[in-house]
Amino acid sequence: MQIEAGGWLLGAAAAGAGAVWLWRHQDEVMTRRPVNEWTFTHMNLLMPTEDVRRGGDVFPLPRRPRPLEVTYGFERRERSLAELHARTNTTSFVVLQGGEIVHESYPGYFAGDDVRFQLFSMTKSVTSMLIGIALDEGAIKDVTDPVTVYCRELVDSAFEGVTIEHLLDMSSGVGDLVEDHTVQDSLISRFTKAATGGGSLHEVVSSAERSTEAGTQFSYSTIDTQVLGWALESATGHSLAQYASERLWSRIGAEHDAYYWLTRKHPRTAIGGGSLNATARDMARLGLLMSRGGELDGQRIVPEEWVVRSRGRGVPHLEVGALGPSGYPHYGYSNKWWTLGGERRPFTAVGIHGQYLYVDPDADVVIVKTSAWPTADDPSRDAETITALRAVADHLHEDHR
Repeated sequence: MQIEAGGWLLGAAAAGAGAVWLWRHQDEVMTRRPVNEWTFTHMNLLMPTEDVRRGGDVFPLPRRPRPLEVTYGFERRERSLAELHARTNTTSFVVLQGGEIVHESYPGYFAGDDVRFQLFSMTKSVTSMLIGIALDEGAIKDVTDPVTVYCRELVDSAFEGVTIEHLLDMSSGVGDLVEDHTVQDSLISRFTKAATGGGSLHEVVSSAERSTEAGTQFSYSTIDTQVLGWALESATGHSLAQYASERLWSRIGAEHDAYYWLTRKHPRTAIGGGSLNATARDMARLGLLMSRGGELDGQRIVPEEWVVRSRGRGVPHLEVGALGPSGYPHYGYSNKWWTLGGERRPFTAVGIHGQYLYVDPDADVVIVKTSAWPTADDPSRDAETITALRAVADHLHEDHR
């Protein structure tokens, strides 16, 4: 009996130690394959959430499916879209041309047209759209406003003197020069652990130090967008989810509610740089809105000049190929969108683990790709994906001419 009791106690202790380990490392476990295929479609079962409500009527996306016999050249080989999906762990792939669905597939184990996907940093581009709306309404006065006008708690922090525009351009000069999820004590790792493990985001953000002069260098930073989201909430008096519901989601004819997952610690807050979850089709509607200059179904939703600004505006350190060590050479950046240059000047939202909202207004093409990469960042998978998405847009553009 004593032996059995001792064994039970050892087993309980081991289980308790395992539970503690899992709690401390939950963000790592949730993002590893194959577990991430499930977590990226079930974040509402893992974290607190706040809904982003759809409106009444659904904006139609007529289905005109046809085979996409597209190949793309990568690593000295012509590859097919089937190879793209296998090599880059695609979970959903929706292609619009002329506002019609010409291709739709859901290779992910838990994917489907009614499934809401974790979009990671695609959320940043949505935050930018909301900022553009708030500026148009006058809730935020000007992009040159210091962010501390709206976030008084950041007075005397490294964000003193940083403007809304600096945050939009990832040029605050605050934090690590390269955002690295693999470094245990990096700013982004501490931020993620605080968000999922019950820590204080404000403490993490306030502890960030200045690395460069504001407005002089691109340095990719989720912290920048978190501060921008807080400024938006302060300026509008609404949570991100409430403002997105009223000013965006209820107006694009979404099929489904979206949601932000929230921090565990009270007061709970959305991650303006990475916690939006939505269906692929509804993200395609957002892409169509941007492709059509901020108008959809005859109503102005995002200011046209904001959309133009998001395709690039000639700032030297934000031009394609000029982003430095925290950006890939095929990208530029503007307004929390990645710009791609070239004659048609497509632009894209990008999220870690392979999330894309690719917009080519001149070709009238929008592509949504969600994925479950085994790592947060992958230069090769990213380069291959962008090459393939360009090839799809080029093919449809030529086919339509």
